[in-house]
Amino acid sequence: MTTEKVDVLVIGAGPSGTVAASIIHQAGYSVKIVEKLKFPRFVIGESLLPRSMEALEEARFIDAIKAKGFQEKYGAKFVKGNKVCDFTFKEQHTPGWNWTWQVTRADFDKTLADTVEAMGVPVCYETTVTAIRFNGSDSVTTVEDIHGNKSEIAARFIVDGSGYGRVIPRLFNLEKNSNLQPRKALFAHTVDARRSMADEPNRITAVVHQPGTWIWIIPFSTGVTSVGFVSDPSFFNSYSGTPEQQYRALLEAEPYTRERFRDVELVFEPRILESWSATTDKFYGDGFVLTGNVTEFLDPIFSSGVTLACVSAQTAAKLVIRKLKGEAVDWEKEYMEPTMQGVNTFRSYVMAWYDGTLDKIFFSDDQRPEVKNQICSVLAGYVWDMSNPFVQHHDTALKRLARTIELTQIIKQDQ
Repeated sequence: MTTEKVDVLVIGAGPSGTVAASIIHQAGYSVKIVEKLKFPRFVIGESLLPRSMEALEEARFIDAIKAKGFQEKYGAKFVKGNKVCDFTFKEQHTPGWNWTWQVTRADFDKTLADTVEAMGVPVCYETTVTAIRFNGSDSVTTVEDIHGNKSEIAARFIVDGSGYGRVIPRLFNLEKNSNLQPRKALFAHTVDARRSMADEPNRITAVVHQPGTWIWIIPFSTGVTSVGFVSDPSFFNSYSGTPEQQYRALLEAEPYTRERFRDVELVFEPRILESWSATTDKFYGDGFVLTGNVTEFLDPIFSSGVTLACVSAQTAAKLVIRKLKGEAVDWEKEYMEPTMQGVNTFRSYVMAWYDGTLDKIFFSDDQRPEVKNQICSVLAGYVWDMSNPFVQHHDTALKRLARTIELTQIIKQDQ
């Protein structure tokens, strides 16, 4: 087998891998990306958050993304019956980007990969990692292309941004189950001919269908809208027929989607995704770091996936550069802890969404602007801003607020 030598091998050409590759390449190191699939390829995670823009900017991807004309996103709307809670990112507590995009990921991910390749980083598609041998922080990775040809890549460091592929966790038995309940999504892209232009398409809408079941509505600039139902897997058992028949029955069952999406043209047959939550004990080791969904993927409700992917890659890339320079890096303190800060904050909000806590907050008749702006910052992805009490005390602040709202309502009813 032939052996190629690089400073850094990046596994995966999604947002996490390309952000890391770009930043490391800009520092003057040789980088190579290997990707199992052929791009463009379909993946969910179509609604970005403003915090991801900082990482995309540092990776020098912003201009290329703008040129694609993706739908700009300025907020997030939550709907339950006749109640609406609308968040606008420009009102967020945390200074920073106050807009982002809603994207078809096949086109978005291909744009990032093409851009980093144009910078001088080779991207090898349809190339599978079959083995990795570590010698200290140095490594030799065996890869196999679509034709069965094997080769080796010697690297001083590996960034695993393989997403759902979870290459290093699977090769070295690092996987463990998430503490989140397994859920299922049934979704499709629709030709959204009845779209309202009043408050769309510049935000994502999440509709509460019933407790524990919600709908995402993500409009794209093309007139196509992504619509997906998320619930406990058992919920879908009450709908019979093919996935398309189930999907259309669900659209009809929800008043918010009934008229808009009745007899809607589908871009592709409805697809199913389930049991997506996964994690691992450690996000780093001697000679490698895990970034993006390969660390932990939570749930689609707050669109955290791409943001965690980009920010973890941004953080990891800078630490890899320092490591290659011979500097000491405290991976636990400088990478694991801040990454888990972001993951755990989002996890608190995911759990609060499904247990009804956020229902009480979002759809309360008494909305305090300051509190709403602080929560808006979390929904914008600024989950590392410790000046925000809803970040610093993410595990308790939502419960306290919901209880305060309940007590206030009880007092009002008694008066």
